[in-house]
Amino acid sequence: MIKLYGYWRSSAAYRVRIALHLKEIDFESISVHLVKNGGEQHTEEYSALNPSHLVPTLVDGDLVLNQSVAIIDYLDNLFPDVALYPDDLALKAKVQALSLDIACEMHPINNLRVQQYLVKELNVTEQEKMDWVQHWMKTGFASIEAQLVKTSGQYCFADQITFADICLVPQVYNAKRFGVDLSLLPNICRVVSNCQSLIAFEKAHPDNQIDAQ
Repeated sequence: MIKLYGYWRSSAAYRVRIALHLKEIDFESISVHLVKNGGEQHTEEYSALNPSHLVPTLVDGDLVLNQSVAIIDYLDNLFPDVALYPDDLALKAKVQALSLDIACEMHPINNLRVQQYLVKELNVTEQEKMDWVQHWMKTGFASIEAQLVKTSGQYCFADQITFADICLVPQVYNAKRFGVDLSLLPNICRVVSNCQSLIAFEKAHPDNQIDAQ
């Protein structure tokens, strides 16, 4: 059985859970607590699986794979019946671009280790850290909203669930945690609401994970 090492509130792990549930793939969820005991991602056992000390990590037989984008691409090719990309090559490229706008531009500069570095090494205040997070989220969401004006229907790209939706929903979850005002982003809000009505997204939600606290 596939094993997914993750943390309930990790948006990268959240993405992979959505993909697994959309494709109805059985998997074992293994918690790696990113805060407890100095962070379980730094233990010798987990470091052997993922030297970057990040989640998620997927184990499928002899394959050990990190990076959520690579994991989801692997799953999409291994279980193609529920496709996460449109067949049209040009549209597929657009889906990839929007997905990477979120996964590679927005998410990394606001993740836990960046926030910890800001506070512990650069001595910023909690308010300054919050300002940092909100600034970069607002900047990123403004770009996503402008793109969704052109492409969205029920979901990011017309009425087909794609990898872009899988990336967007966890990022909005993070934004709400940090008090980002989404009221001026109607397309994002509509798409996320539609996604969250689906059982796969509900199962993948952080609050529904075994290690949720």
